[in-house]
Amino acid sequence: MLSWFTLLPTVFLSGFLFPLAAMPLVLRLVSYVIPLRYFLIIIRSVLLKGVGASSLTSEITALAVFAVVVMTLAALRFRKRLD
Repeated sequence: MLSWFTLLPTVFLSGFLFPLAAMPLVLRLVSYVIPLRYFLIIIRSVLLKGVGASSLTSEITALAVFAVVVMTLAALRFRKRLD
């Protein structure tokens, strides 16, 4: 049940269903902490425009930061469960 409470806002705020430019400023600011936003920008740029990785460095960096943070938190939590 908890996954539905996080999945739906993530999809709505990522720009998948509604364009980010049409959202109010507060929701656009919240969307910066959602990794799906950066993933969608990368996928749309690569598939539709044929853009290379050099012009997507900020989005790729944001996804890498999210990955490091999530993996660090997961490792710390796992270590606490072993003790």
